[in-house]
Amino acid sequence: MGVTCVCQVPVAEGKSVQQTVDILHKKLEQLGAVKQGSFCVDCETYHATANVSGQPSKLLYVMHNSETPLSCMALFEGGPCLIADANFDVLMVKLKSHFQNAKGHKVECRGSRYRYCDFLIKVGTVTMSSSARGISVEVEYCPCVVPGDCWNLMKEFMQSFLGSSVPELPSVFAAKPEGLFAPADSVDTMTQYLELFNKLRKLQMTGSNVR
Repeated sequence: MGVTCVCQVPVAEGKSVQQTVDILHKKLEQLGAVKQGSFCVDCETYHATANVSGQPSKLLYVMHNSETPLSCMALFEGGPCLIADANFDVLMVKLKSHFQNAKGHKVECRGSRYRYCDFLIKVGTVTMSSSARGISVEVEYCPCVVPGDCWNLMKEFMQSFLGSSVPELPSVFAAKPEGLFAPADSVDTMTQYLELFNKLRKLQMTGSNVR
């Protein structure tokens, strides 16, 4: 796995989520990108059912990525992170006395994968409760694992089809003890998806409260 950036793309003015996704597909194909199948990232949220030593309970996020079908990732709110095999979901069912699944909180991102030279691009529709809530774009520069060595190149490439929607450097890289020069890994990618999902979930809750 190379250096990966995950960002939210705003819905184009006067367009639907799907129409905006179609526009992004067209821009990538005009660049010469080749479609290579589909992808899916999902996230289930669990609440700890009992507090330990009076501490506020943390949320546990269990995530799956079609790029790594034999494993899943469990991230506690604020850390730490655990990479486990796909049977971890079965274990969570057995731990239901300790962790309760937050019904209706599942988030899913599905879309198409594209390859352009050394870049892997994934354009996805983020859904919650079967309703489209936003658009994600994941860009991976495959030959490099050190963000500081390739971020400017990635940013320039993303500008070619995202225009002004190009994101800043993902906070997950800046927060590393070694900064930009620490190797990237799959945890960084899933952490970025989790940040995006939580951002969209908060927007949905705010919209519900307004209504």
